[in-house]
Amino acid sequence: MNHLGTNFYEAVSVILFGIGFMNLLLQNNLIKKFIGLNIMDTAVYLFLAAKGYVMGRVAPVLTDGIIDAYYYINPIPAGLVLTGIVVSVSVTAFSLALVQRLYKHYGTLNMDEIMRISREEEGE
Repeated sequence: MNHLGTNFYEAVSVILFGIGFMNLLLQNNLIKKFIGLNIMDTAVYLFLAAKGYVMGRVAPVLTDGIIDAYYYINPIPAGLVLTGIVVSVSVTAFSLALVQRLYKHYGTLNMDEIMRISREEEGE
């Protein structure tokens, strides 16, 4: 039995999460760090959407008089994904505003440089 074929979206989401996590850890540029964070968010949304979908079932709208829950997809993962996207966009916008303020103050987006300048300012 081919498990990768049946769990294709879950495998892709794990790979995407790893790419985003490594980007978050290895990059010094703050913008690149937030891109990695957004890749990780997208991986989680893909995973939730993949887990929420069941082949052969339909959206939870009563049709044809079928009231048995077995025939419908669980709407909770889709709701979680939509809520997560809204929160993610808000956090990204706020974070980019903070990054812009950091750039205006320090003149760089390199995390090591910002820490070095911050320590020098503290020592004065």
